[in-house]
Amino acid sequence: MDDMNNRTEAQGSPSARPADDSKEWRLIEKVLMDMQGEQRRARRWGIFFKSLTFLYLIAILWLIRMPVDDVAKDMGEGPHAAIIEVNGPIAADQDASADLIVGSLRKAFEDEAASGVILRINSPGGSPVQSGYVYDEIKRLKETRPDFPVYAVIMDIGASGAYYIAAAADEIYADKASLVGSIGVVGSGFGFVDAMEKLGVERRLYTAGEHKAFLDPFSPENEEEKQFWNSVLDVTHKQFIEQVKAGRGDRLKSHPDMFSGLVWSGEQALELGLVDGLASSSQVARDKLGTEEMVNYTYQPHPWEELVRQFGASIGSGFANMLTSQSLTLR
Repeated sequence: MDDMNNRTEAQGSPSARPADDSKEWRLIEKVLMDMQGEQRRARRWGIFFKSLTFLYLIAILWLIRMPVDDVAKDMGEGPHAAIIEVNGPIAADQDASADLIVGSLRKAFEDEAASGVILRINSPGGSPVQSGYVYDEIKRLKETRPDFPVYAVIMDIGASGAYYIAAAADEIYADKASLVGSIGVVGSGFGFVDAMEKLGVERRLYTAGEHKAFLDPFSPENEEEKQFWNSVLDVTHKQFIEQVKAGRGDRLKSHPDMFSGLVWSGEQALELGLVDGLASSSQVARDKLGTEEMVNYTYQPHPWEELVRQFGASIGSGFANMLTSQSLTLR
């Protein structure tokens, strides 16, 4: 009886432990090993992410400390052709904005080592205001340095507002397959009145001014306002035509569709007098400016500025603007 009591007390004692080869002990050992492994993995991941954060901070500091220079660093001291790119849509918030293009033009005109400017154009057009600003500035700058030639070279496309800019150049060149012209103006939008009626949506619009909301896409179109808007387009179109004629002069041939908004191939454009020849930028630099050296004066955003701009871009703004805004576009 005493032996049984002793065994019972031993089993219930807090100091009792399973045998080394028991199932309970193996389970405890496995749990402890797993916990140890998890801790090791957590430490490794922690080191990895800390290192990644450190490298990221170093990269940001490097970008911030990079010298800001809009002109290429490999600029030669000898005579060279100043290249200015006009790429993509011409608009205030784009790479081909008037402010950026004009800034590059001014730097080129101020550089005594530059033999002339080559506007390398690859753009479908855009804002008539931005295009007109660049056109006028080219004309103004040429008065400050009359012996400094400006050439335009159209690559894939130089249409509408892009051709507006090109017309200010002394001469225009293109490839035989380039798309050139599109001398016209377009104002576009949407109308959702019928769709709203089908969906049972009521439009509530309050204005002060009889025609304040005449471009509202959710209101029925008014014939009087439509005629007024067409008159605005006609005036802008005439301004465009006048500037092209002033820039091209007698080189323009008479053609009934010249200012209809049609786009022509480079070869057709040459026959119509819209361009002066078929040549590339390097050929123009060689034959017209007498140099093989070409230096890019196009504004280049600081890498840090570009990073911030990308982070700050609003994904929905383009869609909202498409639905709710109206603007003139040279096409």
